[in-house]
Amino acid sequence: MKKSQTLPQTPESDYEGTQRQSIVIPSKHITIANSFEKKEHSWFITSHVPTDLTIQVQDVTFNVHKYPLISKCGYIGRLEFQPSISNFGYDLKLESFPAGSETFEIILKFCYGLPMDLNPNNIAPLRCASEFLEMTEDLQDGNLISKTEAFLTFVVLSSWKDTITVLKSCETLSPWAENLQIVRRCCNSIAWKTSRVNIVGDTDCQEGWWFNEVATFRIDHFMRIITAIKAKSTRPEVIGKCIMHYAERWLTGMHVEFEGLRGYGFGKNDLQFSVLSRCKEDGGYVHSKEQKAIIESLVSVLPPQNEAVSCKFLLRMLKMAMLYSASPALISELEKRVGMMLEDANVNDLLIPSCNNADQGKLVKIVEYFLMHEQQGQQQKTARINVSKLLDNYLAEIAEDPNLSITKFQILAELLPENARTCDDGLYRAIDTYLKTHPSLPEHNRRRLCRIMNCDKLSLDACMHAAQNDRLPMRTIVQVNVQVLFSEQVKMRTAMQEKESQSGNNSEQEGNHSSTDAEIKNLKAELEDVKIKMAELQSDYSELQQEYERIGSKQRNVSGWSLGWRKIKNSFHAKVEGNETGEGQQRPNPAGRRPPSRRRSSMS
Repeated sequence: MKKSQTLPQTPESDYEGTQRQSIVIPSKHITIANSFEKKEHSWFITSHVPTDLTIQVQDVTFNVHKYPLISKCGYIGRLEFQPSISNFGYDLKLESFPAGSETFEIILKFCYGLPMDLNPNNIAPLRCASEFLEMTEDLQDGNLISKTEAFLTFVVLSSWKDTITVLKSCETLSPWAENLQIVRRCCNSIAWKTSRVNIVGDTDCQEGWWFNEVATFRIDHFMRIITAIKAKSTRPEVIGKCIMHYAERWLTGMHVEFEGLRGYGFGKNDLQFSVLSRCKEDGGYVHSKEQKAIIESLVSVLPPQNEAVSCKFLLRMLKMAMLYSASPALISELEKRVGMMLEDANVNDLLIPSCNNADQGKLVKIVEYFLMHEQQGQQQKTARINVSKLLDNYLAEIAEDPNLSITKFQILAELLPENARTCDDGLYRAIDTYLKTHPSLPEHNRRRLCRIMNCDKLSLDACMHAAQNDRLPMRTIVQVNVQVLFSEQVKMRTAMQEKESQSGNNSEQEGNHSSTDAEIKNLKAELEDVKIKMAELQSDYSELQQEYERIGSKQRNVSGWSLGWRKIKNSFHAKVEGNETGEGQQRPNPAGRRPPSRRRSSMS
């Protein structure tokens, strides 16, 4: 391809109307043609001089004169023409012409000196075609290359709308538009204008209008625009919003959301079918290779800052990357970024479709990345607490899946270190949901699950619920009953300290000091009594455990456990009620509460 010459300096007066969208170039030469006539797929010159050249562009044939084209087109002047078989002229076929027959018609008008219209829709094809035909200044001053360059530089690039139009037309002109720097100049112009918009104002309305315009381009031109915008030091959140807007427009599955297990239980083929079905309803057609290319391109230009895009968007992109089998390196990059922002996620976002067995470990990797960043001091102190609550809610959601293995549940439950949870109520709720969904789970697996949680970290309400929960193994029930009694001890201790404080600070009630001492002694005695009864309860449990190990029959197993549990339960309730009765004869309940065995839980 021959390089065009430097443009001559053009007086500014020639381009005073730079905001106009077209320029009509009048005839400056005597022409041998009056007009063009079209008959089916052929164009004819209306002239008194017979034509001597037939040029075929695509499926259209032009019957023209050789001299007007040779005088302005260096490419045609260098060709050796083949004599025509059908007439007395020559035949020429332009097989690699970069534009269509409509563009060649405009070039013919220019060569014949007829008026031609330059506008944003045809300027890029004309610029590429004139370069192909070598319409340089060497042949004639003011040839088409210089005219199209001037219009592109002074008219198009000064207007946002015209620049968008020209760049859109370049999508069918590769590689000519790239080599002539038309794409680069348009992208730089767009980037400069967007940077000016963000400097002048930063409202969503002002940002939104150019998001929509930029999102209309195909992915390679969009990437060029984003690269140019980054070079202008545009804020990362602005770039991130633009990328998210583009993804929502071009990635069909980005809007497919399934609440709860409906999304989690979807396999890859099921999810692909759902995405394709929705796309078909919208009248479109999805090419998986194109979708994969878009995903990989968008992830590659994401700004590294956390504030650039939301965690929800990253998780959606992760789902799409898995759906369209993106590269492992890209999926790993998304997992790392999600791990850095995991505390901002919600349960539905984490329900990644189980495409295959390997995909079930995605959340494990994400949490590992989160913990790694936390160890490096890149996470806030509250992040671990928020993530532990998120993970517990996630476990409670997937626990309703009847196909979820106990091993996977346990792995997910033990992802966080023990000190990450300040309260195990959420973990208990997830375990209870799993036991409810899997009623036939063996006793040893029930104990295996309950060992995950720390009964000492359960709230009083959770302990009361667990104490009456027949789905839990016996050992766990005894432990939570111990926790309930311990809570009562703490309340007694608190009441004692309050009364001692009141008696010490109130000198006017010295006369009642003896009665206060008696109450304190009674509380201490009751506390010791609770300890003794607790030891008896633990002894009952040990005897019951030994009895269970001796029983081999399943029927006797059930009856033995039922009898033993009634024994412990009645013993526990009777002892606590005995405390209440004795206490009621001496003093009112210091905590003002009913006994644990009679409270109704609010967690069921």
